Amino acid sequence: MKSIDPNDFKVTEKIRLAKIPTLLDIDADSDEKEARLDKVQAKLSNLQDVMYAHNKYAVLICLQGMDTSGKDSLIREVFKEFNPRGVVVHSFKTPNSTELEHDYLWRHYIALPEKGKFAIFNRTHYENVLVTRVHPEYILGENLPGINSVDDITPKFWKRRIEQINNFERHIAENGTIVLKFYLHLSKEEQRQRLLRRLEEEKHHWKFSPGDLKEREHWDEYQQYYEEAINRTSTEHAPWYVVPADDKEMARYIVAKTIWEEMQKHTDIKEPELDDKIKTNIELYKQQLRKES
Repeated sequence: MKSIDPNDFKVTEKIRLAKIPTLLDIDADSDEKEARLDKVQAKLSNLQDVMYAHNKYAVLICLQGMDTSGKDSLIREVFKEFNPRGVVVHSFKTPNSTELEHDYLWRHYIALPEKGKFAIFNRTHYENVLVTRVHPEYILGENLPGINSVDDITPKFWKRRIEQINNFERHIAENGTIVLKFYLHLSKEEQRQRLLRRLEEEKHHWKFSPGDLKEREHWDEYQQYYEEAINRTSTEHAPWYVVPADDKEMARYIVAKTIWEEMQKHTDIKEPELDDKIKTNIELYKQQLRKES
């Protein structure tokens, strides 16, 4: 199996999604990819325990991608070895009435991870410059000053939103949240095949919605807006990684390895040392407990 370098997927300059492959050939079968993922899973699980005890950083993992890109299964497989107390998953769907009474970032702020924990955003604050851009009429539900019709939603409006998202990410990064963003880069043909499988296999029928086909009609628009959002918001403190997603197993491994290697940059994450007084009296405490038996 060829070596994987997460830097190959990191967005550090302007990209064109149409020129980035959606499938990576690494000369490995399913068993080998699964074995590699298992090893990284174990290391991430141990790291999360140390991070929980260290209690200084939080980690926010943002997952975006077209329908069927594999976000749900990636979360299940990459994070399944984590202690449940140290990880929480948020899936952001259409804003409810309470959420619409606040600014669009509010529901993301209140879902941010506590220190020592991981949070995974399955769909993220970027929906506010993706879905709403393809369907600008959704913005009207936010009841914003100066926005009375779709005609009021100008290019300047979207530019401001991008700036607000950059400011949001800079703020949380400067206050101890490690932000990693992954775009699962799926081909249109692979999406077609996955949607067909949902219809052909009865056990997957529940996953299908006619809305999936309607959104598929906007494929080119979504690609354009994803590309723009990624190019304008991939920063050193909140980088984007474009992950080939036609092979789900490979995508999971790339994401897991990227998280692991990025976390290694934070060399101060260590288990806290015992107080000197406790260290001095460890043998005494042992004797006390042994006497109870």
